Amino acid sequence: MPQDTTRNDAIHVALTFDDKYWAPAYATMRSIAIVSQRRASIVFHLLHFGLSDDHRKDLEYITDEFGSKIVFYDLLKNQDILDRIAQLPTVKYKHLHAIVYIRLFLDKIIDQEAKRLIYLDCDMMVREPIEQLAYMDLEGHPIAAAVDPYRTGFQTGRDFLPKSYFDTTDYYFNAGLMVIDRDAFAATDVVPTVLRKVTEAEFQGLYYDQDMLNIAFRNNWKQLSPMWNLQNPSWPHEALDPHLIHYTGTNKPWYLFSRTAFKRNYRHIMRNEYFYRFLRERLVRRYAFLKPFISTRRPETEPPARWS
Repeated sequence: MPQDTTRNDAIHVALTFDDKYWAPAYATMRSIAIVSQRRASIVFHLLHFGLSDDHRKDLEYITDEFGSKIVFYDLLKNQDILDRIAQLPTVKYKHLHAIVYIRLFLDKIIDQEAKRLIYLDCDMMVREPIEQLAYMDLEGHPIAAAVDPYRTGFQTGRDFLPKSYFDTTDYYFNAGLMVIDRDAFAATDVVPTVLRKVTEAEFQGLYYDQDMLNIAFRNNWKQLSPMWNLQNPSWPHEALDPHLIHYTGTNKPWYLFSRTAFKRNYRHIMRNEYFYRFLRERLVRRYAFLKPFISTRRPETEPPARWS
């Protein structure tokens, strides 16, 4: 894709993950760079809970291949953030991690020069230039996001009984992709805002950061097209030519026998070597007795060829 040389301002993108999710994070980053007309202007802010030296080197191939900048933030060394997370409800779902709360504190972690910030979950594949989000008009709103298709389920309790802090006539967004005005986001100060609007018992029962963000920004967010956050995709969704695929649920594209949209594309965006090494790492982690028979060692290879 021809590169746009008329601008030189940075495009700030944030991802959060731990060492077990390094390869999906890489795939999300690489998908962004492949379709961008401003690859060398992208700054990836990687907020992680511990990252091995080998996996850090794997991620740094993004710079070698595209010229994008990477800034690493080791959150295990940020006691202020750890203390803030400790005061929030315990994450009980096995498929989630306390790192989901980092979205609430992006303005307190990332360099202040990032006035416009694009946050993405690491189970995403981007198919349109990210600069479309970087330069969009937020129309005075602190954030932009896409509606969650399961919104009424989040807004209600069992048997769809109402929750006092939500209204099913309002829209509810999925927080996996957010376009953020940093100053307006910081001024909202999400956690104290939420605590003013719910009881302590209600606070403990929230669906973690996503509920908090929807309470704090209720009726004050710009609605994106669902094509910018197509969730739980299956093969027929490929015909929609979505801008961004969000592999919510358990049908992930890095599972060897999953049936999901653009799975073959995703494997090659992750690159075969990473895809199969990531598979071996998961096998060894789950079945320790396989460790003597399966190598997870990072091979010494040359960086990928540089894109123009």
